[in-house]
Amino acid sequence: MELDKSLVSGSMAMLVLKLLEDGDKYGYQMIEELCRRSDDTFHLKAGTLYPLLHGLEEKGLVTAYEGEAAAGKPRRYYRLTKRGHGALREKETAWNAYAQAVGRVLKGGACFA
Repeated sequence: MELDKSLVSGSMAMLVLKLLEDGDKYGYQMIEELCRRSDDTFHLKAGTLYPLLHGLEEKGLVTAYEGEAAAGKPRRYYRLTKRGHGALREKETAWNAYAQAVGRVLKGGACFA
C-alpha cells in the first residue's frame, strides 16, 4: 500500500531533523538512512530533500559545511543546531499527541460529553 503523500510531506522536516540528531550527514546518506530506518517505507528524492534542507537552514535549524569525501569532490554535510534540537522536541511532542489522538479515534476510543 502506498502512503498518502500529504501525510508524509507534513512530517518530513521532523524526520530529517531526527536523522541529524545523532550526527552530521550528507544528503544521500540521509536518503539512505531514512529508507533504512523506515523499513523501506520512505523513499525521499534529492529534489525533495535539498529544498527542505535549505528551508531548515534558513530557519536556523541546521547548518551546512563542506566535508571531505573518501573519493571525489567534497560533500556538503548538515548539522542540527541548538535551535534545531528544540524544534525537533516540539515537533516530536506535537506528532506524538496527534498520533495518539488518531489512534484513539481509530480504535473507537472514549468520548466525553
